[in-house]
Amino acid sequence: MLIAGPTASGKSALALALAREIGGTIINADSMQVYRDLRVITARPTPEEEGSLPHRLYGHVDAAENYSVGRWLADVGPVLDAVRAAGRVPVLTGGTGLYFKALTQGLSAVPPTPPDIRAMVRSRCDAEGAAALHAELARRDPAMAERLKPGDRMRIARALEVLEATGRSLADWHRDGMPAILDPDEALKIFLAVDRDELQRRIDARFDAMLAAGALDEVRALSARGLDPMLPAMKAHGVPWLRRHLAGEISLEAAAEGGKRDTRRYTKRQVTWFRHQMPGWTWLASEAAPDLVERELAG
Repeated sequence: MLIAGPTASGKSALALALAREIGGTIINADSMQVYRDLRVITARPTPEEEGSLPHRLYGHVDAAENYSVGRWLADVGPVLDAVRAAGRVPVLTGGTGLYFKALTQGLSAVPPTPPDIRAMVRSRCDAEGAAALHAELARRDPAMAERLKPGDRMRIARALEVLEATGRSLADWHRDGMPAILDPDEALKIFLAVDRDELQRRIDARFDAMLAAGALDEVRALSARGLDPMLPAMKAHGVPWLRRHLAGEISLEAAAEGGKRDTRRYTKRQVTWFRHQMPGWTWLASEAAPDLVERELAG
């Protein structure tokens, strides 16, 4: 069973309820909830929830790592095998569309980038700017440069890292692939659709709840590690804004509003991406999902 949807749509609660009914193991498909440093700020399942039912691939990665969709795909395969061998139903839930796409459609097999090359490219990006590196990429790898905007710092750096590390264009690696490990026709695929105003209300309430639960202390501890600000964990929604507050640049209220605003914008992209990239999913409100599952199981 696959349960996706925008941030704050109620995916985790639905997965927990359905997994209890069908004897399921909940498997994380959210790119930020993999980080052990980010339990509160990513609204990961609570320790009590994780203790009530088997949960896998939550908080198993250190924030210093540049975890990728390729690594998740490699990790989730053995987990699926183990869950099925135990006689349980895999319930994959999260908001990272690329994880679900890789799971059901496969992924290009780009090798990992050595840390020294990554550090060198990102240092250059800081010193010279994204536009200068994009110009270099246009000379050395025009196929990839054409796909990227000159200001797309992260993807430009990634393309140059792969070129430096392997001598091959990232576009070439995309032609070689990791196969899909789940037949989409054999899975129940649910995308939770929430009214825009209601979703905004949930996002705002959730961010306030995360602050009350200790998100600021969590970000303070993360900042104290002195990690590369370009790492994925350092860009989780709310983290950059709360770090600015901790640095004395803005008020907590301004940081909270910035985090909420970024999350609202991200949910719009999530919905648009799924609509265009993942056909064949059933879109419905969370309260309608149990009836759908019951009908599917009965059929």
